[in-house]
Amino acid sequence: MTRDEIILKVSEKMRLIRTEAGYTQDKMAEIIGVSKKTLVQIEKGRAEAGWSTVVAVCALFRETETVRFLFGNEPLEVLETIAREGIDYRKEKTLGGKIWWKELKKDNGFILQQNIISQHYRIIDDEHFRVYSSFDERSATDRFEEVIKEI
Repeated sequence: MTRDEIILKVSEKMRLIRTEAGYTQDKMAEIIGVSKKTLVQIEKGRAEAGWSTVVAVCALFRETETVRFLFGNEPLEVLETIAREGIDYRKEKTLGGKIWWKELKKDNGFILQQNIISQHYRIIDDEHFRVYSSFDERSATDRFEEVIKEI
């Protein structure tokens, strides 16, 4: 998934996100920091949201079913991975990936997973803390091998 793909997906679902949250166009525009005219253009498919608008929508409406479905329940992780082009995280607690994640490898207390919606990869430890995330399979696999050897 690329930044442009994320922008397109969120732009295409903006009206659905807004209605699911129960906001008028005026209120939604105010919340995400755009003009009502801009929001209308996005909702009608005449314009795409900017990156900062997409980040705001995903952060503020991350609990909506629409946003969760777009990103496999982890919208902020997906955005952060794209924005930073794959990162080692400060340890952050996850739910362990029971629903949205496919386990690829497990070794030495670490699990390499792939999100079934966004297709990005992450490494979590045995307490479900995320330690790495990337859209690049090779870098995720390499980092997994490094992490399991560090212990």
